[in-house]
Amino acid sequence: MNRKLYWKQKLPIMFLNLLCMIGLAIFLHVTGNGFDSIFLILLIWIVILTVHLAISYYSRRVQLEKLLNLAEQLEERYLLSEVMEKPERADDQVYYRILKLTGKSMLEQVSEVRRERTQYKEYVEQWVHEIKTPITAMKLLCENDHSQVAKELLAELEKVNCFTEQALYYARSEHTEKDYTVREIRLSDVIHQSIAENKYLLLQNGVGIDLQETDDIVYSDEKWLCFILNQLIVNSVKYRAEHPVLKFHTEHQGNQVILCVQDNGIGIDAGDLPRIFEKGFTGKNGRKAAHSSTGMGLYLCKRLCDKLGIGICADSEGSGTSIYLSFHVNDFVQRVQG
Repeated sequence: MNRKLYWKQKLPIMFLNLLCMIGLAIFLHVTGNGFDSIFLILLIWIVILTVHLAISYYSRRVQLEKLLNLAEQLEERYLLSEVMEKPERADDQVYYRILKLTGKSMLEQVSEVRRERTQYKEYVEQWVHEIKTPITAMKLLCENDHSQVAKELLAELEKVNCFTEQALYYARSEHTEKDYTVREIRLSDVIHQSIAENKYLLLQNGVGIDLQETDDIVYSDEKWLCFILNQLIVNSVKYRAEHPVLKFHTEHQGNQVILCVQDNGIGIDAGDLPRIFEKGFTGKNGRKAAHSSTGMGLYLCKRLCDKLGIGICADSEGSGTSIYLSFHVNDFVQRVQG
């Protein structure tokens, strides 16, 4: 509570008491009371008024600070009226009633928004599952046709599939625990699977693969990890340079297994590097080289990695980009693997 503002608001009361004291002093003087008696009466008045104002200030300050601390401890502060005590003062009870009404209105709106979000997410998931059927059918039709047009269509279908997967995983990324299965994964198997899912895209763009075979095993969710690798592969193709090569290798740092996905593309501008995992951020290269860039791929990768407990970071030195995925392997997992 602002002390200066509080006493400023009390000035009218203090001024009124001053006028009353002056009037009483004049009355006592006219009625024949001595100066000592008048001074004593006024002194008692001043002491009582000062004590009253001081007690009112400190009690009010304690009450409001307690209310502020209670509000700061709440994650959903619009529920303040539900946990605070009903005040005793008449004017405070009016504010308490107003808080109750606004809190009720906010709860109704929050519930409505949550319900709409849930319905929208369910629709997106259903739509993605429905659209996957014709995509798979078209891929099968094109795979039976060995013409150049069919190969180009297959590459475009892989892009469409990537975008639909992106929409699905974005809808699910808020609650990964509902679709999350941790098990033993061989990193080389997941890498091979991701390359196979994007083979036509890689072939059409002439991207070479340099894969260092590894026996490293981590514990994570295979489906979500494969999605992350798919996004990194698509980004590497999108921002490719002449004679593109995509490299996969692993290394060990302490109790971590690090998977490196490295390309020799156009790289990332130094000023953009700290922001590449932000939602919707496309950077200079995204605006110049890839008009279809949405800034969602790496954002989703970072969001899913945070949910899965995987570290992710990027490095780029003018040309080429390296993305590092760090998997924590504790002593228990190492003993199990041994």
